[in-house]
Amino acid sequence: MFDKLLKHLQEKVELTDNDRKRIPMFFEHKKIRKRQFLIQEGDFCKNLTFVSEGIIKSYTLDDKGNEHISLFAWEGWWVSDFRSFICGEKSILSIDAIEDSEVLLISKPNYERLLEEIPVMERYFRILYQNSLVTKDRRLISSNTYSAEEKYKELVSMYPQIPQRVPQHLIASYLGVTPETISRIKKNI
Repeated sequence: MFDKLLKHLQEKVELTDNDRKRIPMFFEHKKIRKRQFLIQEGDFCKNLTFVSEGIIKSYTLDDKGNEHISLFAWEGWWVSDFRSFICGEKSILSIDAIEDSEVLLISKPNYERLLEEIPVMERYFRILYQNSLVTKDRRLISSNTYSAEEKYKELVSMYPQIPQRVPQHLIASYLGVTPETISRIKKNI
């Protein structure tokens, strides 16, 4: 269950044999069912979550109960309400499973210990956060300037597995369009 995490880490930083043995001790393995919450808006985010199997979504709800998806996280991705995790504030996000999933959770105290005891993890998380900022910038530009068709094509180009694994109405929510718009786009391409 830790193979994907260790492989993911080694793609970014060099781990020693000792690091590979010790890192799993900081994490808790958890299975979550489709539609099961990791966190709900108003909770406190106590863990960073690494997705080993499955797909997780992170979203907000508007006052009409409509989901506005900010992130899909599948194998090899991290997900959390980072502001809540770092600052100890109530979460503004809800996070739940799109399909049955397995995740690795690291609590704030274990996260701090991990960074202290295995120094290469400071570098790993710095790289992770830099990449996350680049992705968020790209998403913001796409959201503000691209047509619905351009947004969809970019998403599928970057993540070809999305149309097979994520329901169309959730893709529409992520792109900020209607499911009918996605149907029309798919028909045209």
